[in-house]
Amino acid sequence: MIQAIIFDVGGVLLRTEDRAPRQQWEAKLGLPPGGAEALVFNSAMGQKAQRGEITEPELWQWIGSHLDLSVLETAAFRHGFWAGDKLDTGLVAYIRQLKNRYQTAIISNYASNLRPELTDLFKIADAFDEIIISCEEKIMKPDPEIFYRALARLGRQPAEAVFIDDFQHNVAAAEAVGLAAIHFQPGLDLPAALQKLGVSSG
Repeated sequence: MIQAIIFDVGGVLLRTEDRAPRQQWEAKLGLPPGGAEALVFNSAMGQKAQRGEITEPELWQWIGSHLDLSVLETAAFRHGFWAGDKLDTGLVAYIRQLKNRYQTAIISNYASNLRPELTDLFKIADAFDEIIISCEEKIMKPDPEIFYRALARLGRQPAEAVFIDDFQHNVAAAEAVGLAAIHFQPGLDLPAALQKLGVSSG
């Protein structure tokens, strides 16, 4: 029986609803389509930031240097990169409902800015019993260890938890550990998907 519901952040709780600001910066900087995300998330330094080997400010310092930008230009690019992201407040409200009956948690591949943003900017950290972030754990999804750590902190067996993520390879990794998992995509009726697993927020 499901006792804990674990969410990813980027692409689930926090989604890029407007890609125009990133695209404008890519055009301005002569980057290919998707080049901004490739730098921030998938470059060697982006991966280091998500593993906690460097901080988020150090990542942006490197990006600025890599692109030969001034400090002000780098700050403007950073602002523009995130400008199209929106918190799904409806989903957060649903999670708060779930928390009355289930444990709730986060497992996210993210740099050092996530915890302060959840706590101070979005003010949603209290909606979760555990927040597991790759930069703090020094490991990233789909490494099975990050799922085992989350389960240990929640005091749950794999079969007692469901994991929700927008990347299929992370969903598959959770399933390999023994969790139920849901591939989150825009338009998904998450309450209905969870109901199929026996989860009710009522």
